[in-house]
Amino acid sequence: MLYVGVDAATKESQITVMDERGKVLKRQRVPSSREGIHEALGRYRQPLQAVVEASYNWGPIYDWLEEVADDVVLAHPSKVRAIAEARIKTDTIDSETLAHLLRADLIPAAYAPSQEIRAIKRVLRQRMFFVRLRTMVKNRIHALLSQHALTRPEVSDLYGTVGRTWLRSLTLPDPDGPLLQEDVTLLEVLTQRIAATEALIKRLAAGDEAIGWLASLPGIGKFFSVLIRYEVDDITRFREAKKFASYTGLVPSTYASGQRQVHGRLTKQGNKHLRWAFIEAVTPAICSSPFLRRYYEKLKARLGVKEARTATARKLAELTWTVWTERRHWQEHQRPEHPLKTPAALATSWA
Repeated sequence: MLYVGVDAATKESQITVMDERGKVLKRQRVPSSREGIHEALGRYRQPLQAVVEASYNWGPIYDWLEEVADDVVLAHPSKVRAIAEARIKTDTIDSETLAHLLRADLIPAAYAPSQEIRAIKRVLRQRMFFVRLRTMVKNRIHALLSQHALTRPEVSDLYGTVGRTWLRSLTLPDPDGPLLQEDVTLLEVLTQRIAATEALIKRLAAGDEAIGWLASLPGIGKFFSVLIRYEVDDITRFREAKKFASYTGLVPSTYASGQRQVHGRLTKQGNKHLRWAFIEAVTPAICSSPFLRRYYEKLKARLGVKEARTATARKLAELTWTVWTERRHWQEHQRPEHPLKTPAALATSWA
């Protein structure tokens, strides 16, 4: 077996090939392309095991390595640094260090979803980006309207069809008039781009039991269930609900020394897209679920709005793990005092 450490970069990557005794057989800087990877490693007839860090552009390099290597490991970058911190850091040293750690079976592996899953995630994240932009535009319009004494139409959604018609009809003094029309135009463009992904959302949700279980949770709904399903991909890689919540970054940092233990701000490590989804889901969740509403209000009275919202998002993440791993459908009634300790009482079988 030969071991290959790859320090990936956008234009060129550094490759180190090492044998089982730790002898370096090759150090080479190659173009970050399929041809470059194949030319550097394709001639070897021994089994190859390669490792690359989960950096900004790991996806293509990982796929090209899979074409020539028998096994490819995706390394967790921060954990690798914790194991092999060096005062002198170069691409050559990094690739050799990765090869040594791989040979010693010390690589802290990260999860590597398939090409297809990564492509779907890019589309879903684009939609999520548009949703966040649309919220920002709505806030700008709201702030602009608040500068004028206006009688607003009695509509449930100011940014729906009737509301946008009213916004288009407004004549405000300069510069607010042109600014308002620009914001409304941008709002309509973003709404159209978001709507264009509806067909994909429906196709992904069709026949996927996991999305059905997730969509049954309070506040999660159609889009968030699909987003969570593909951001996580394989829920079995998390042994318990707290591990999954930690992956979302919704757990507080902890400092413990002797008998003293202090909890600080959120770690915010892990998947930021899941973290955003669960936080955004809190408002509709506490409106539709009496159980989560009581949970939120109790924490709000003791800790404040921000902390209560974060804790409720964390609870939603834990409940997500429960219904998914138990392959169950959420049911609101007959709520136990500690639902995560009795997951069977949380849910009924998905029909």
